[in-house]
Amino acid sequence: MRHLVFVAPKFLENTNRFLAGFAKLDGLKVSVISEDPAAAIPGTLKPRLLGGHYQVQNPLDGMQLAEACRSLARHLGPIDRLTGALEQLQLPLAQARELTRIPGMGLTHAKRFRDKDEMKRVLREAGVPVAKSDLATSLDDVRAVGRRLGFPLIAKPPAGLGSRSTYRLESMDDLDALPELGLVPSERAPVQVEQFIRGREHTCETVSIGGKTVWRSGTRYFPTPLEALENQWMQYCVLLPREDGDPWTRFHPVNEAALQALFAGGSAESSTALTHMEWFLTEKDELFVGEVGARPPGVHIMPLMSLAHETNLVDDWCELIAFDRFTPKPRRWAAGAAFFRGQGRGQRVVSVTGLEAAVEAAGDALVELKTPKVGMPRAPGYEGEGSAIVKAATTDAVKRALLGMIERVQIRYG
Repeated sequence: MRHLVFVAPKFLENTNRFLAGFAKLDGLKVSVISEDPAAAIPGTLKPRLLGGHYQVQNPLDGMQLAEACRSLARHLGPIDRLTGALEQLQLPLAQARELTRIPGMGLTHAKRFRDKDEMKRVLREAGVPVAKSDLATSLDDVRAVGRRLGFPLIAKPPAGLGSRSTYRLESMDDLDALPELGLVPSERAPVQVEQFIRGREHTCETVSIGGKTVWRSGTRYFPTPLEALENQWMQYCVLLPREDGDPWTRFHPVNEAALQALFAGGSAESSTALTHMEWFLTEKDELFVGEVGARPPGVHIMPLMSLAHETNLVDDWCELIAFDRFTPKPRRWAAGAAFFRGQGRGQRVVSVTGLEAAVEAAGDALVELKTPKVGMPRAPGYEGEGSAIVKAATTDAVKRALLGMIERVQIRYG
């Protein structure tokens, strides 16, 4: 029986889905490392977890994870896999694997996915099209990059999460505002500065086993995540089309080249993953890789893929990580997610209108609705106060359903 350790900082709804996926696999003993006590494990899951639990103060500390793994291994036997679903966990997990010799992605390869500057370097050397970029350790460095590359530019932490803490710089005047935004370049906290790529933003989700691609899916953002961050009133959508055609298929060779470069030199275990790649199609019909994560995607892409491919991608990912197995499934539906965000300067939702009309307009296409409610605190992230997931037989039908949602649902802050 294989022994897998899953790191769940806290037993929240989304994390519990992954834990449940591992718990249902035959031939797998599951142990858990968390900041929460064992008592917080959902009661329905406890009887299905055959391993143990180890509580740590900081699950983002690789040394603490390593000590937890040593203890679990002493009491329950050798550990075959150490994993976690969150982006922030990938480097601590890699460090713990190296310290305890658990098979899987080590620090060299984890940094290629987590450190955006290192990622761009690896991809650039492999001939993969990426934005020109440089690492800045002072505002003078940022100015030098601006003079060399021109504007607009993007400034962000090398180990940022999605588009969070990402800012567009239109001119030299914008540089002086970076400290006010919390982005102060230094030797200890460098800032990545890169060309701003104008284009349509897409994703490519890829399952690799031992570095070999076995399955792909993909979505498009409406608008881009950066635009949604810059315009906090803007409601946005993620579309997974019914057709697996252009421009996604045209991007597949670029996706393949990028993953081969990032996985290069690693073991079979280190190159078995579900990767989430964001990429751009410019007005000049050029393809550019944006960022790549070696973990399940967010913004509801996992449930969208599950609907479109008639499967449960969370369970599929768990089987992939635990046993290096994945059964490709064809795409049979289009799917999409709409995210509701409000207008106004307040910190709480004071009104929500249009929900009934939106639900009626979506009809049978509506699969799931997380309803924004009066009194809710303003959401700190770009996923907003509510969302809707839709599914239909055609891409156009999903587009209509999504448009109907974001046009009708209106949220006000006060």
